Amino acid sequence: MGSIATFSEGHAPFPELLPARMVNEYVYCPRLSYLMWVQGEWAASSDTVEGTNVHRRVDQRKGKLPKAEDVEGDTRIHARSITLSSEGLGLIAKLDLVEGEKGEVTPVDYKRGKRPHVEGGVWEPERVQLALQVLLLREHGYSCTGGIIYFVASKERVPVPVDKDLERQALQAVADMRAMGASGTMPPPLVGSPKCPRCSLVGICMPDELNFAKERTQDVRPLAVERTPALPLYVQAHHGKVAKSGETLVVEDGDGNTTKVRLADVNSLVILGNVYVTTPTLHELMQREVPINWHGYGGWFMGHTTGTGHKNVELRTAQYKASFDEAWCLRIAQGLVAAKIANARTLLRRNWKDEGMPEELAQEFKQLIAKSARTESLGELLGIEGAAAAKYFAHFARMFSTNDEGTTRFDFNGRNRRPPADPVNALLSFGYAMLTRTWHQVLSGVGFDPYRGFYHQPRYGRPALALDLMEPFRPLIVDSTVIQVINNGEVAASDFMQAGPAVNLNEAGRKAYIAAFERRLSQEVTHPVFGYQVPYRTVLELQARLLGRHLLGELEENPNFTTR
Repeated sequence: MGSIATFSEGHAPFPELLPARMVNEYVYCPRLSYLMWVQGEWAASSDTVEGTNVHRRVDQRKGKLPKAEDVEGDTRIHARSITLSSEGLGLIAKLDLVEGEKGEVTPVDYKRGKRPHVEGGVWEPERVQLALQVLLLREHGYSCTGGIIYFVASKERVPVPVDKDLERQALQAVADMRAMGASGTMPPPLVGSPKCPRCSLVGICMPDELNFAKERTQDVRPLAVERTPALPLYVQAHHGKVAKSGETLVVEDGDGNTTKVRLADVNSLVILGNVYVTTPTLHELMQREVPINWHGYGGWFMGHTTGTGHKNVELRTAQYKASFDEAWCLRIAQGLVAAKIANARTLLRRNWKDEGMPEELAQEFKQLIAKSARTESLGELLGIEGAAAAKYFAHFARMFSTNDEGTTRFDFNGRNRRPPADPVNALLSFGYAMLTRTWHQVLSGVGFDPYRGFYHQPRYGRPALALDLMEPFRPLIVDSTVIQVINNGEVAASDFMQAGPAVNLNEAGRKAYIAAFERRLSQEVTHPVFGYQVPYRTVLELQARLLGRHLLGELEENPNFTTR
């Protein structure tokens, strides 16, 4: 099945004035430029952060660039952070530095690294970008024959003369990039390129993963996952308060006790219950693109607060179109349900106590997986999923450890909810709420609309796509965590409270489960398709991006996640 979305008609055009920096990215890698400037993707890396630090001084405007007619032979120019544009060229650029003497001006572009050992001492993308700056200066009437690249790490200035050949090359790059943007077709990923591993967008572009999924010939290099200490910050203090103080968050409980956490260590703020977040804190977190997730006191996910949202309109357009196509919805849903049943079977097989999981039961699950692929409607598929879930939860307690008397810490007689009527179901319901919140955050960050799904049908206030994609991960993340906290004694009967027919975790119980849930998300697992090890946190984002590539036509199938 081909792409569900075509963007040649109604596609948002490139801006009238292309930034010279954008053209640099296009010459370096057309796909990278499309991801950044058409789909609005961005991810920081050590290289981009270092580059930002290098430009802090030069981005501070200092000095003045006189009009071209005022530049005389004895005029000396030293002007920083100068912005020039030209409608005729269709370009705009911020020039780090413009120097001038004897009636001639020269742009100086700062680069963070060392001078490369290539002919001319400058890579092609930088040469093109500098040539566009020269053309802009000429367009404004200045005399300019070339520019300079200053490499900060090696403290070298490399002159770049701009002749007719380089002019033509630069203008052709501008024309080619405009044509790419107008086409609405993302260029294919590079194959085995040494550029990819250090690219900040490698986890978004996924060149090796896409090439492997298509051809199954090229080895997949492990994702260069940033090792970061940033983790979710959970706050459940009743009548608590979260405020900002400099580069820290100050959490105050209802008794006036405070805890400080560095903003750099927080990748999301999770609020459970009645907690006040100050306006300056909201503003700071939105500027940093750190989401705030809101839960009721009992754990029910209510929504999240973010900044302006993701700019990838193409992805959401493809999502919406596919969600109105019954064949696409069924095809995606079949894969998700089959993966969920397979992962539930694997969890039972791995954790079954005593003599081990009966082979007859394993075969019954196998038959249900096969039946799910032959369904002709979502209703029929829902019936098969329900049958598998009933069979799975009928044997769920076989994964609990027993004491010397042969009894388990908690009784479990099947799944119940709304409200959960026993401690095990309270753990499951709380865990599924945590997983829904996690998927909601991942999908929003990737650019999806979490409320428009393929299997779960739209309903007011229900994040249907988050519920869709969490299906294969219910056994792997939530159920396995429930088994762990029960078997390890991390929760006890005293960690629950009863209100009428409902049983819920109290504050201590939620704290214990949240700690185990976050440990599970941080646990590394071998990806069944690509063969490298990544934490479950990364797996969720990877699966969301693979679905996006499927909807945009880059992958024929949506690769679902199943453990061995």
